[in-house]
Amino acid sequence: MTIDFHTHAFPDALAPRALSNLVDSMETRFDPFTDGTLAGLVGKMDAAGIDKSVLLPVITKQSQTKNLNEWAANAAVVSGGRVIPFGGIFPHTDDYKRDIDFVVSLGLRGLKFHCEYQNFSVDAPEFLPIYDYALSRGLVLVFHAGYDPSFPPPFKSSPRQFRAISDAMRGGTIVAAHLGGHAQWDDVEKYIVGTCIYLDTSMGQQYYPTETFMRIVRSHGADKILFATDSPWSDGADELESIRELPLSDAEKALILGENAKKLLNLQ
Repeated sequence: MTIDFHTHAFPDALAPRALSNLVDSMETRFDPFTDGTLAGLVGKMDAAGIDKSVLLPVITKQSQTKNLNEWAANAAVVSGGRVIPFGGIFPHTDDYKRDIDFVVSLGLRGLKFHCEYQNFSVDAPEFLPIYDYALSRGLVLVFHAGYDPSFPPPFKSSPRQFRAISDAMRGGTIVAAHLGGHAQWDDVEKYIVGTCIYLDTSMGQQYYPTETFMRIVRSHGADKILFATDSPWSDGADELESIRELPLSDAEKALILGENAKKLLNLQ
């Protein structure tokens, strides 16, 4: 089973405007590979040979909490089980336990945080209780990490900050996207390698050098690397081919392309 651990889609009525706004905000233009809809995501999965994808909504204001999480939960049904939806909360919420409990009640598997779009420093002390409670409810936490083309530096997340979060938590699963910190891979090797933090490969092979990726896999372990595309911002077929061409064993490739995700998501 091939599992993409990092994808995005939007409700059909919002997708054209959402994609247009995102592209317009980028310092460096990225043309999307799908139309931003759930059907567009599944179509690209079929073309690439991806069996399942984790859907990661980003909630940028409190008023989105109910509708966007309910839409995400319904995506599992609409996609015939091809999409595994995570939920989201607004980090500046007035009641994080209420919002996390709502996500859990919908059967969602995790939470996505994007500190640039949600405007918070990822390791600020006031957010640690949110992560701790979410992890205690069995949710997997996925964080955008490092550079984002829509925002100027300094960025609100870094490998050093993810290490601090991991050290402060009492168990649970944390995933740092973009191999732990887009454009910060030297610090990934310094701060994250050897921890229990999972890294996803989203928007990866065309940006980080192959030698860097291989060093991280060898020192951190293939059992903590998750295949991911950041769809619609990269093409699943190209990303898969990049992983398959690497000088990794078949067992390591199997872990990265699906086995690790199956374990985290409790899939059969």
